[in-house]
Amino acid sequence: MYNFLLTLLLIDCVLITIAVLMQPSKTNDAMSALTGGADDLFAKQKPRGFEAFMQKTTVVLGVIFFVLALALVWISSH
Repeated sequence: MYNFLLTLLLIDCVLITIAVLMQPSKTNDAMSALTGGADDLFAKQKPRGFEAFMQKTTVVLGVIFFVLALALVWISSH
């Protein structure tokens, strides 16, 4: 059971990495990140389409990661 959960955890880690890398960038360049400005005006908009899907996927994979990690700790302590 431990090896099965560890394998699922490793697969989940790879999927989280892919999901985070596929998310679109929120800033245009490094200078806009430092200065802020007009980009903050549109920062409150809800993501739509692909961006919303990737955010939800990342959250779900993150929850699965923590559940699997806690299950592995519990199994290894008993």
